[in-house]
Amino acid sequence: MAKYNETETPAINLINTGTEITGDVKSTGDIRIDGTLTGNLNTKGKIVIGPSGRINGEVTCKNSEVSGTVEGKLIVNQLLILKASSKISGDIVTSKLSIEPGAVFSGNCKMSENDTDGGAGKQKGPEQNSR
Repeated sequence: MAKYNETETPAINLINTGTEITGDVKSTGDIRIDGTLTGNLNTKGKIVIGPSGRINGEVTCKNSEVSGTVEGKLIVNQLLILKASSKISGDIVTSKLSIEPGAVFSGNCKMSENDTDGGAGKQKGPEQNSR
């Protein structure tokens, strides 16, 4: 008897070196960018930006690992990893952030406690009471 598997591995979309895309990209699967994207990128999966990858626009995803260049806002629901070769120019909204020595980040960072609202929810501050 076959077992029903609720979690299927989504396909990985690849934008390879030498490929340039202009326009917005929306996906439910994981995406790896080694080329250039000028436009917004929105996925429910993970985004990997390779060392030669470049995005000029807003990025929204569940998790992301950046080794390349991003010029624009990064909204990551869970974990954002900035590798040593990464160059970020723009704001970051995330739940968890890992920055390796050598990474370049210019912008503001807003962190939330959970990922239920895309990392852009209310921040816990002194005016909020613990329950």
